[in-house]
Amino acid sequence: MREVTVRKGEPIDRALKRLKTKLDVEGILDEMRRRRAFETPMDERRRKARSASKRNKVKWRYSNKSEETASETAETPASAPED
Repeated sequence: MREVTVRKGEPIDRALKRLKTKLDVEGILDEMRRRRAFETPMDERRRKARSASKRNKVKWRYSNKSEETASETAETPASAPED
């Protein structure tokens, strides 16, 4: 069970926002919404494909960025003579 302690002098609204953020990061709210109604097998495949696509985009972006920095350092000519 997730909990957030309200600090001294902290508004309740801010504590609720922290709780909601924590639940959202952990995916508990999405899971709860999904279980509220029946999900057909086709809908489940679509949802999983969308999340996999997002995951792969982020993974590709960060892996591609590290390759670019490595290729930039390798492509710089080493003291080429000028005419």
